[in-house]
Amino acid sequence: MESYATALLYATPFFIGLVLIEILYGRFVKDQKHNLMDTVSSLSSGLTNVVKDSLGLVLILVSYPFLLEHLALVEIKATWLVWVVAFIALDFAGYWNHRLSHHINFFWNQHVIHHSSEEFNLACALRQPVSNLLGYYALLLIPAALLGVPNQVIAILAPIHLFAQFWYHTQHIGKMGFLEYVIVTPSQHRVHHAINPEYIDKNLGQIFCVWDRMFGTFQEELDEVPPQYGVLKPANTWNPIIINFQHLWRLIQDAWRTKSYWDKLRIWVMPTGWRPEDVKEKYPIAIIKNVYNFRKYQPEASNSLKGYALFQLIITMVLMLFMFYNYTDIGFDGLLLFGAFIFVGIYGYTTLMDRKSYAVWIEVIRGVGGLALIYFTNDWFGINTYFSIGSYLVALYFLVTIFGAIYFTYFEKSFATPDLVS
Repeated sequence: MESYATALLYATPFFIGLVLIEILYGRFVKDQKHNLMDTVSSLSSGLTNVVKDSLGLVLILVSYPFLLEHLALVEIKATWLVWVVAFIALDFAGYWNHRLSHHINFFWNQHVIHHSSEEFNLACALRQPVSNLLGYYALLLIPAALLGVPNQVIAILAPIHLFAQFWYHTQHIGKMGFLEYVIVTPSQHRVHHAINPEYIDKNLGQIFCVWDRMFGTFQEELDEVPPQYGVLKPANTWNPIIINFQHLWRLIQDAWRTKSYWDKLRIWVMPTGWRPEDVKEKYPIAIIKNVYNFRKYQPEASNSLKGYALFQLIITMVLMLFMFYNYTDIGFDGLLLFGAFIFVGIYGYTTLMDRKSYAVWIEVIRGVGGLALIYFTNDWFGINTYFSIGSYLVALYFLVTIFGAIYFTYFEKSFATPDLVS
């Protein structure tokens, strides 16, 4: 986990920098694809994901080394061939994992966050889950295990394979000629994120588009069908932690409410969106019918609130980077506490972005808790070792958080009711 945290220490600013370049480019060509609050929500989701992954908060059902030890039929030597085989095996596994996430109710919960943005840009690429708490991915790597692909090769290629999926989340790149027949391109991935009936559940490949063409899930982007983005059951919140568990909560409610014991059991493995008939009639859920005429989620927000949300995102990211930098010295118990502050912080300020009245209590409690920790430890997880007034600056941040929450809750009441705008 320490090496993973070190990698994130460098990768996070790199990806944020690319998002900033896309924003500046959109402004330069007068074709902006970013909505500030949506982008803050997307980047905040990315922060929760990397913190959760860096802490190893997942229950591994089976590990790849275990499968390798018990299933390997041959042993591939560490030559260029093993890297090629491993990358293809990873991409094949990624396709089927992605397909499961789109077609099975339970698995959709861990993927819906990625599709929840009603915009399509590099920031939405960072909308990654914290709800993927069951580690089953190794099962999809059985072909690699059978071929004896070393665990070290998989460990090196897995993050590269993941990071290579970032660039095609953009609307600023058109079709790419012959590459459209080889790799997943921005055009193909726009189709994947679209909610148009023609595009739903298409283009599930991650690096190579050959799997979609082989298994019947490929769809070209059509000029006469402009992609519309989001999910058919809109999230209607900027809070990424709520989005992560919205679908699961609906499944739990439906399983509890239905009178059919068979439906209580099978709802988890039924196709995405399936609901018991008795529950569907009694507890209808609004679904977008006309993808060209629906109202995007955009609660009114003053420029000061937008600036405050951006401020919270930046400070949260800085604190997270310090957590990665000082990962070993903080220790596991300290990391859990530090991670909790980041999670609660993101929950608090994105709830404030939603204009929820209870956000003030989350932020005040978080602020007081942070100040109390600094008071009793005379430090903030060792920051004073690197910067003599570091804990004072963190304390100042918590004071700003407390007063900011109070101000935007009680002094900007005119914006307190979310309105959806088209």
